[in-house]
Amino acid sequence: MPSLEFLLTSAVVVVTPGAGVLFTVSTGLSQGRLASAYASLGCTLGILPHMAATALGLAAVMHAGALAFQLLKLAGVLYLLFLAWMTWRDRSAFAAAPGTPPQSPLRLVAKAVLVNALNPKLTLFFFAFLPQFMDPADPAPLRQFAVLGAVFMLMTLAVFVAYGALADAFRQRVLASRRTQDALRRGFSAAFALMAAKLALSGR
Repeated sequence: MPSLEFLLTSAVVVVTPGAGVLFTVSTGLSQGRLASAYASLGCTLGILPHMAATALGLAAVMHAGALAFQLLKLAGVLYLLFLAWMTWRDRSAFAAAPGTPPQSPLRLVAKAVLVNALNPKLTLFFFAFLPQFMDPADPAPLRQFAVLGAVFMLMTLAVFVAYGALADAFRQRVLASRRTQDALRRGFSAAFALMAAKLALSGR
C-alpha cells in the first residue's frame, strides 16, 4: 500500500505544469473536454516506456551513456519545437465551433504519448524517485515497483483530466473572441518552444 508521503509527493510532481499539462490544456481549449481526456490518456501512457526502462535498469545505462541520453533528448526537443511550429501556423487551432467532436482520437493519443515518451528526464526521475518509497525487505520488488508506478499513473491521469476540464470550462470565452484565439495560439506556441529550450539546456 503506497504511503501517504508517496501520495503527497506524487501529487506535487503531477500537478506541477510541464509539457504534458501544456498539451492537455491546449487540447481542452481547442477541442473540448473529450479531446483533452484523450490527451490525458496519451500523456499517461507516455509514462510507460520510462517505467519499463527503470524497471529493467536501463535508466542506469542511459545515465552512464551520454550518447543515448542526448539522442533521446534531441528527439524530445525537436518534437516540442514541431508542436510549437504547428500551433503557431494553425490559425484555426482555437476556433472550433462549440460541440465539435474531437478529431482523430488515436492521433491525439499518439501525439500525447510522444510528449512524455520523448523526455529522457522522466526515466532518470523515476529511477531516482520510486526507489525512495520502496521497502528493501519486500520479497517482490518488481511487484512493489509496479504498484507504485500504477498509482503514479492513475494520479497523472486524474490530474490531467481535471486540467482539461478546467480548460474546457473557459472554452466558450475563447470561441467568442478572435483576439483571444490568436493570443492563445501564440502563447501556447511560445510555451512549447520554451519547453524545448528548457529540455535542450537541461543537464543529466
